[in-house]
Amino acid sequence: MIRVTGLSHRIGRTPILHEIRTDLPKGKLTALIGPNGAGKSTLLRLIGRLEPLQSGRVTLDGADIAATPTETLALQMAILGQQTAIASRLRLRELVGFGRWPRHRGRPTPTDKDAVTDALRAFALTDLGDRFLDEVSGGQAQRAYLAMTVAQDTDWLLLDEPLNNLDMAHARSLMARLAGLVAGGKSVVTVIHEVNYAAAWADHIVAMKQGRIVAEGPPKAVLNEATLSDLYDTPVTVSSHNGRPLVLHHV
Repeated sequence: MIRVTGLSHRIGRTPILHEIRTDLPKGKLTALIGPNGAGKSTLLRLIGRLEPLQSGRVTLDGADIAATPTETLALQMAILGQQTAIASRLRLRELVGFGRWPRHRGRPTPTDKDAVTDALRAFALTDLGDRFLDEVSGGQAQRAYLAMTVAQDTDWLLLDEPLNNLDMAHARSLMARLAGLVAGGKSVVTVIHEVNYAAAWADHIVAMKQGRIVAEGPPKAVLNEATLSDLYDTPVTVSSHNGRPLVLHHV
């Protein structure tokens, strides 16, 4: 379990997060939802230790992440942010291979090479493995970054809006892939912009607004008309499909 206690954060004098307290369950797909500027990405980056904590505490299975050696944390948690600036003259296979670095430390084994091959295959990138990043589409590059994160083979995956640049088919395929990883024992925490992907696939939802958590729990408990209308400041209708909420926000 990831436990967040008393976490606040500022950028300059601007408060971004206010006394966040939450438990992110192990072995589940957790979706962070909410309007732009809610603090979702900041929370994910702080949990993943991409930024130092200003106040509060984050623990992973009881261990304080601030005191956990980087080498150890990289074997427990993989994080993919929105900013993925890497040299464009890098082949997709090489990019995915970076995910194995915490395990081989510069000396890849056949196991590492197999993991890269499997990750490329899982994200339908096998035929593009020798292409450079600047020779593929934005969606293909996004899938390569996701493959790199999955290849790291950690118990926890933290993903910041992983559906960016993905078309309908690949977005659905990714969510199914994440659900499959969870079924296999992994834990996923992801920021999701389109609430219906959270409704269809998440086990646990954390709804944020103005730097605070306003609701959390299973999809049926959080994704109701009153909560969502208040969360997004717009009228929302919630129906049902295959036993899960279906959010009608576009009409």
